[in-house]
Amino acid sequence: MRILLAEDDPLLGDGLRAGLRQQGFQVDWVRDGEAAERELRAAPYAAAVLDLGLPRLDGFEVLARIRAAGCMVPVLVLTARDAVPDRIRGLDGGADDYVVKPVDLFELGARLRAMARRAHGQPQEQLAWQDVLLDPAARRVTQAGAEVALSVREFDLLALLLRQAGRVLSREQLEGQLYAWGQEVESNAIEVHVHHLRRKLGAGLIETVRGVGYRVPRP
Repeated sequence: MRILLAEDDPLLGDGLRAGLRQQGFQVDWVRDGEAAERELRAAPYAAAVLDLGLPRLDGFEVLARIRAAGCMVPVLVLTARDAVPDRIRGLDGGADDYVVKPVDLFELGARLRAMARRAHGQPQEQLAWQDVLLDPAARRVTQAGAEVALSVREFDLLALLLRQAGRVLSREQLEGQLYAWGQEVESNAIEVHVHHLRRKLGAGLIETVRGVGYRVPRP
């Protein structure tokens, strides 16, 4: 899951990015509000972590601008501002969650996964397709009860397709949601990952829509 982190404190930002990466998130990190607004309006993020006290443009204004532009990416506000009026303003201004620093990194990861589930209308944490079961929190996949070993990219690609079952996603859309800044992407990377998933989980799991992309058919 690719997310945007908007945090101007270098030590805190580095710690948050490292902790979220350990949980399987692909994290792009910006340090001011103008960059946060620009990236949220341009890139296909699954969720965002937004500090309110950003330079150039504060978090409240970032929220207002992206919502006015029709950007519906789930946003978790992570801030030191714990006053009730600030919480109300953030939530009424378009935030999906509001967390006061300091926060446990595993709780933060769980909140981000919950926001992504709600965005796709999925009340359950686990994703299922026939006898395939994917647990995002444990990063574990089983088929007919037996665990299947997947690489990091294979797991992330499968999770992305399962969350949007029935929808065709192009190679460009998949790359945009699977890879963070600075990560090298081979021209045939998605095709290779799809091939490996079919070999491990069955050819019927992922359909190719010629000239368009890939999808997991609705069960």
